[in-house]
Amino acid sequence: MKLRTPGKSKTLPPVRPNVGVQVAYQRRLDALVDQMNASVAWWLGAAYSDALAMDATPAEMLGKVMRKLGKRWMRAFDDAADKMALAFATETQKNADATMRKLLKDAGFSVEFQQTKEMKNAISSVVVENVALIRSIPSQQFTAIEGAVMRSVQAGRDLKTLRDELIDLGAKSKKRAALIARDQNNKATAVMNKERCLSLGLTQAKWLHSKGGVHPRPSHVAATGEVYDIAQGCYIDDEYIMPGEKINCRCVSQTVIPGFED
Repeated sequence: MKLRTPGKSKTLPPVRPNVGVQVAYQRRLDALVDQMNASVAWWLGAAYSDALAMDATPAEMLGKVMRKLGKRWMRAFDDAADKMALAFATETQKNADATMRKLLKDAGFSVEFQQTKEMKNAISSVVVENVALIRSIPSQQFTAIEGAVMRSVQAGRDLKTLRDELIDLGAKSKKRAALIARDQNNKATAVMNKERCLSLGLTQAKWLHSKGGVHPRPSHVAATGEVYDIAQGCYIDDEYIMPGEKINCRCVSQTVIPGFED
């Protein structure tokens, strides 16, 4: 199916990432991260006190505890990642499709979307990327925790000082989870919308800067209104990219429906 409109071409409003999908995804990530941080704080705190009370070698004893905790939480995140990523991808597609269907209806087109091979591939790519990101959270966190614990042992710090640092690391892991949720929501929405457009024979879109963010990319702002090939992306900063593809990019696209003369 190829969509065209009488007369001049028509530019649709953008399909924006769904905030509800992002919030739900972030809450699921936050719950898992909170459980991990609470577990780490409790077990390391207990082990630190035991090591001092028993006059044991703190580094060796704490190292064993961290390895055990690391394996436990890597497994927990591995077990949750596939289900969490699939739910996110499914909800993203559902909301992107609903928005695009309404935009097309408002433009005078009634379209029933099919689950094409290309769309299935798009969903799979979103799932794979999300699984990798979810699994990276405990890996990065335990690397940071190990450094904090060993520094504390070497400096002879008390338990309160270590706990304060663990709280700080826990807050950073929550920020990373929030970044993953926001960034993946932008990327996944763009990927789904791209495949839907191509399946309808729509090949062009206009770049639209979000006007958000504290430090907007000047090149992304300047690209607003630029028409680009959907299959290829927009040429910005010496490469072809899609809106939302770069980290923290909140730009979106406006699909162009070509026109024809009566």
